[in-house]
Amino acid sequence: MSQTVILEAEGVCKHFGRLQVLHGVDLRLHRGEALGVVGPNGAGKTTLFGVLAGTLPASGGRVVFDGQAIDTWDAARRCRAGIARTHQVPRPFLGLSVYENTLVAAQHGAALRGHAAEAAVRHSLERCGLADLAQRPAATLGLMDRKRLELARALATQPRVLLLDEIGGGLTEAELHTLSALVASLRDEGLTVVWIEHVLHALLKVVDRLVCMDAGTVLAQGEPHTVMGDPRVVEAYLGGVAA
Repeated sequence: MSQTVILEAEGVCKHFGRLQVLHGVDLRLHRGEALGVVGPNGAGKTTLFGVLAGTLPASGGRVVFDGQAIDTWDAARRCRAGIARTHQVPRPFLGLSVYENTLVAAQHGAALRGHAAEAAVRHSLERCGLADLAQRPAATLGLMDRKRLELARALATQPRVLLLDEIGGGLTEAELHTLSALVASLRDEGLTVVWIEHVLHALLKVVDRLVCMDAGTVLAQGEPHTVMGDPRVVEAYLGGVAA
């Protein structure tokens, strides 16, 4: 894993009116690593993703991508630069096929056209095990295949950094194993990944480093099992019961 920092949050704050959600978050993501993010509900994890991806403007601090401050960049520009994200609840275009959904991502997320867009779609669908379902309407997919499609659409934008927001939620143990193995293989191929997840045993099998957030701050970070054994993490996230 390279120690080159590819994405960095420096003192990032976010408030919605009087509600302060992020309080000076500092986060460094190294090129080629898989970073896990955990914390109780309301910790600010998804809000941080929104700030990193550009769907939410920061109220303070700054975001740096590959050495360049990107605070003024909107989500579309960040996506084309190489930051892609998935959402907790998959959001396919239900009236389009699996192929068409992924093509929209390639064309609008990465500005690809013609054969380049088609090649990106084919690769993403094959990578996510959806090639045989390419012509299926997205509305007919079950949860696991919607999760696969959400991931395939992100991959079709040809990201350098992939933000995964609870992609394992609601899956069976077998499905979760399959999806975790896919994320691990993407990391092994050099894709930089940040993964928010509540299913800890799946997350800990994949990530190189772990961050625990609580009440809009970074509570602890470092080697995954060391972080999960930190008394502050045990108290905040596990209710005082050691993992």
